[in-house]
Amino acid sequence: MGWLLVFFAASSEIAGTIGLKLYSQKKTLRNGLLYVGGFGASFVLLYESFNFLQVSISYAVWIGIGTAGAVLLNMLFFGESKSLGRIASVLLIVIGVVGLKALS
Repeated sequence: MGWLLVFFAASSEIAGTIGLKLYSQKKTLRNGLLYVGGFGASFVLLYESFNFLQVSISYAVWIGIGTAGAVLLNMLFFGESKSLGRIASVLLIVIGVVGLKALS
């Protein structure tokens, strides 16, 4: 259950990040709700995951998935750089997250 909460928390964080990007471009109610709602849900779900997993593991995995997901979506939908260095860095984040999950 804890890992599912962390996954949904990270997904919500990604939604919040996309909402933040959209809100910075066009201040609409929909973009604002995606921004605030995404981050709000993310924090609530992460907090709940602490009942099942160690805080250090939950937080690190949440940050890793959220960061990697936000970078990838920004590359795909908002034209951010797709340099080899950025892609390699995202892969290293994913490897770290998988390692933490495998060892916990």
